[in-house]
Parts: sequence; C-alpha cells; structure tokens
Amino acid sequence: MSNVTDKQTSGTIWQVAKAVMFAFMGIRKKSDLEKDAATLKPVQLIIGGIIGGALFVIGVMLLVRLVVS
Repeated sequence: MSNVTDKQTSGTIWQVAKAVMFAFMGIRKKSDLEKDAATLKPVQLIIGGIIGGALFVIGVMLLVRLVVS
C-alpha cells in the first residue's frame, strides 16, 4: 500500500474572480473551463459567486441612487 496523496492545487484569487466574472456574463472558452475545473475547488467558486453577487447588487444600488438623486 503506497502513501500517495492526491493533492489538488487550489487556484488563486484572480483565477476565481475571472471564473466567476465570466460565469456571470455567460461566456467562457471550453479550454479555460476545463482548466478551472481542474484547479479550482467548489468552495472557492461558491464564496467567489456570493461575493461577486453582493458586489453586483451593491453596484446596481449605487448606480440607481446616483441616477435618481
């Protein structure tokens, strides 16, 4: 029995931000998608999606407030 550990490298913050941004826009190359699937962990994408969604909602609220005032 060997002690081989299957260590998955985690992605950087920039990789997570790019993946979430492209997911919001709905555009992504298949090669980039496969690379992200191999390097990013689901927890990273979930947290990135929540942060990205919150930033989007705050940005829309600030834009509406700026236009209305």
